[in-house]
Amino acid sequence: QVQLVESGGGSVQAGGSLTLSCVTSGFTQRPYRMAWFRQLSGQEREGVALIAPSNITRYAASVIGRFTISRDDTKNTMSLKMNNLKLEDTATYYCAADTRVGFQTTSAGAPVAHDYTNWGQGTQVTVSS
Repeated sequence: QVQLVESGGGSVQAGGSLTLSCVTSGFTQRPYRMAWFRQLSGQEREGVALIAPSNITRYAASVIGRFTISRDDTKNTMSLKMNNLKLEDTATYYCAADTRVGFQTTSAGAPVAHDYTNWGQGTQVTVSS
């Protein structure tokens, strides 16, 4: 049974930092692409960043220069280092993974939700002024 478990969410003041982690288990084949998404209640899930083999990364325009995605396949983990957090970064953050080769992005470079079949339960990030 595939599982993705996020951790590291919390409350932080604007300008602060958080690091989210995602631990995966149950995959019979190593995920090709992994990604972070975020969602506000009542809104569509928004792609934040993705990472593929050879450390290929893509980011949503709104987080470029502030967020860094990484993965450690020896530990089945993926992380999202978030610096200079802004009020608009407040959301529930989800990790996602898929074993199929390749990846899709929006025209702006962000991952797309329908490209992923495995999801975590989410971790809340709240940024306050």
